[in-house]
Amino acid sequence: MQFARVVTDLALDRTFDYKVPDHLQNIAVPGTRVKVPFGRTQKIGFIIELTNTSDFPHHKIKPIHSVVDQKPLVPASLIALGEWIAKYYCCSIEQAIKVLLPGVIRSDKTSKKRKMHYVVKLVDRKKAQANLEEIESKKPKQALVLKKLFQNGEVLQSVLRYELSITDSAIKTLEKNGYVTREKVAVVGDLFENEEVIPSNDLKLTGEQADALEMINSEISSSAPKVVLLNGVTGSGKTEVYLQALRHCLAQGKEAIVLVPEIALTPQTVERFRSRFGNLVSVLHSGLTDRERFDEWMKIHDKKVSIAVGARSALFAPFHNLGLIVVDEEHESTYKQNDTPRYHARDVAVVRGKIEKATVILGSATPAFETLYNVKQGKYLEAKLTERHDGQVMPAVKIINLKNESSELGGSYGIFSKTLVEDVYKCLNQGEQVILFLNRRGFATSLQCLKCGYVAQCESCDKAYTYHQKFGQLICHYCNDIKQAPKVCPSCQDREIRFTGLGTERIEELANKIFPKATVARMDSDTMSSDKDYKRVLNQFRSGKVDILIGTQMIAKGLHFPNVTLVGVMLADMGLHIPDFRAGEKTLQLITQVAGRAGRGEVPGRVLVQTLSPFHPALQHAKNNEYTPYFEEEMEARELFALPPYSRMVLINFKGLNPDLVLDTGRVLQKSLVEAFKTFEGTTVGQVTPSPMEKIANNFRYQLSIRTNQIQKVSAILRQIVVSWKLPKDVKFSVDVDPLSLM
Repeated sequence: MQFARVVTDLALDRTFDYKVPDHLQNIAVPGTRVKVPFGRTQKIGFIIELTNTSDFPHHKIKPIHSVVDQKPLVPASLIALGEWIAKYYCCSIEQAIKVLLPGVIRSDKTSKKRKMHYVVKLVDRKKAQANLEEIESKKPKQALVLKKLFQNGEVLQSVLRYELSITDSAIKTLEKNGYVTREKVAVVGDLFENEEVIPSNDLKLTGEQADALEMINSEISSSAPKVVLLNGVTGSGKTEVYLQALRHCLAQGKEAIVLVPEIALTPQTVERFRSRFGNLVSVLHSGLTDRERFDEWMKIHDKKVSIAVGARSALFAPFHNLGLIVVDEEHESTYKQNDTPRYHARDVAVVRGKIEKATVILGSATPAFETLYNVKQGKYLEAKLTERHDGQVMPAVKIINLKNESSELGGSYGIFSKTLVEDVYKCLNQGEQVILFLNRRGFATSLQCLKCGYVAQCESCDKAYTYHQKFGQLICHYCNDIKQAPKVCPSCQDREIRFTGLGTERIEELANKIFPKATVARMDSDTMSSDKDYKRVLNQFRSGKVDILIGTQMIAKGLHFPNVTLVGVMLADMGLHIPDFRAGEKTLQLITQVAGRAGRGEVPGRVLVQTLSPFHPALQHAKNNEYTPYFEEEMEARELFALPPYSRMVLINFKGLNPDLVLDTGRVLQKSLVEAFKTFEGTTVGQVTPSPMEKIANNFRYQLSIRTNQIQKVSAILRQIVVSWKLPKDVKFSVDVDPLSLM
């Protein structure tokens, strides 16, 4: 008698045993979806293991009803990876399996004939804004839809359902009342059907590139490959090394995955890889429609392609003979999942590589300190690219102290230093292009009355609203609450109410005033609502139709424009003074990455870093293009205080509407953990404290941290508690293993 252990979608963190009928013996195998009896109903489950024994009485075990697929959807190696994710990141096995399979594949609801989807658009913005408060008081879910459309213009109906947790009825009612319209749009089965690709050939490598490729190819051919850190300065040609390593991988009959940190980078990356490998390339990311995701996933499953390119979720492409995983810009925080399971794609890539004996390349000009530490410990190999390709020199970096140097224009133009204004004009006069970087969107960070001291704060978050001038709105970037900006102080009725602080929208306005003859464009999440917007602006910049490009971290990486000779970092202090031990590391990474956009052509580049903290070590090392020396300095402090990577950290977050109940719940768990880990050497359980952002969307937030040298044992015990602990009804909590943010 053979039994199948099946996982369902019931979040019970357990498998259920079913008999495998004789007629399904060769079909019902691990990785296959099956229909199984469950009480009085039937459920779709997922076989993760076959066994000849069961702990339950055999006569009580029911047989599998039928199989959904004629062959397994997921290879056994991916099932093993899902089990590792569940154990390490303290989540249920069901939650881990959901990560492996896109919802459209799990649900089995995608018909091959279905080729349409709905796009929801606003009909009359002014009418919607005028009636928003009334709608919000009576139909809050409809108000959520309008707020989303205020920010993005148009959104897929399926995306609205998923992100806002609403049903179609709210959208259809808004359509009936004349607020929105729904438009059917055809979904193209082939993502690249109408795209023309210009083939490219392998480029001649520099000596350093050739050495790096030789090391990587040796690992690809090895039976026990090691992780390789490709540590190359910006513009050193890391992508060309990836491309030629992929060719070696494919020549051995193996498959490959290429991860990029953001969806916005996917189109240009796919373009480069398709120019080299044509239709062997597929793409996977969350920006695809259900139909597109289904088609691309099935291409991989049916072995019609050999390379998958995409963001975080592409890591789980169902290849059966994986030979190479590339994690580009491996230091990026976007590789960390924000929802359960809170996995880090870079670290899971390393584990998948180990399970499948595939080589993993971690590429970056500013590697994560954890990665450099693993190199130092001998766990990873390192290949260095210390010079730019084609003999280009690294840009010269200059620190500008905003306390000492202000623009001759004075007043509100003060964020533009005199040196920056002069250098921008110099570039424009020579027909060169400029990038201005500020990692904060919006027009102003707060609305304040100078007479009575009133500050427009979101009541749900205890956080100041950000002012967005284009629509005259105050927006909370934490809970997405939107209000019309008042023209007088709501407290004292004074008309001298002022907007303070800076965002990219404000920089754009100032740039248009200071450089009236220049063409200015802005790229941030407010202006880039789709891939088409991103491509349009980048194409305009590439063709020289845009002189000055302003943006957030969206423009800090992956862009190659030879005519950009100047990068201005408007205010480098943005992330330096937050309560996070990684603040300096993240700031240095961001400045180094955005600085790397300059000087990629024949004209040497220069970078102006404006700051109020000119002597901060991170900025001084940025000035000298020194990354490794800063890492070595920081490691001394982290070792002294047993901070990662010298320990592993777990952050447990609690939230709820009643702060006392949330705090009490946290203390109960803290007491249990202290008892559970009392014999664990090198393990410390902290106190329950308010989160740095104490209140978001009316939920009060507390956190509890654990530091340990025995993360596997700690995760095992913590997971048992997570899946079985009965929380008070109004309190929620989450476990974040290896957190990247303490906020």
